[in-house]
This record gives sequence, C-alpha cells and structure tokens, in this order.
Amino acid sequence: MYFVYILKSKKDNKYYTGMTNSLTRRLKEHNKGESSTPSTKFRGPFEIVYWEETRDRKAARKKEKYLKSGVGRDFIKRYLKKYNPR
Repeated sequence: MYFVYILKSKKDNKYYTGMTNSLTRRLKEHNKGESSTPSTKFRGPFEIVYWEETRDRKAARKKEKYLKSGVGRDFIKRYLKKYNPR
C-alpha cells in the first residue's frame, strides 16, 4: 500500500506533493528536516492537507505526477477550497 500526499508548510503556506509507503513516518521526516528533498528541508513544520491511498508504488507515482500537472494543481485548489476553506 502506498500513499500520495500533499503537505502545507506552516512557515510559508506553500504546498508539497509526494508519495510514500508510510504516511506517518514521512510526515515526521519532513517535520524534522530529514527529508531527502531540498524543497521541504527548511520549510517545516508541515500539516497534511490531502492524502490518498493507492494499491501500489506505480499507481502512487502516476497519481503524484497527475497532481503535479496543471490539471492536478487545479483539482487540488478546488478540493482545498471546498474541504479546507481556511
């Protein structure tokens, strides 16, 4: 089982999209600055604003690529506006 997730930085209010096989472990890594991705290393703390479970790594990667596309970013904006109206 894999997850696709979107984090929101509490520091700069920007989003990060990723995938993992352990959502809780990955969030802890991002928040501790232990992430392998430089785009989140100094932007924590983070909160999860969206996550989706997928059947395998290949499906998670496909969904992650979609969410990072223009159409996917539009979907996320609509989703966040509807379910997280802050």
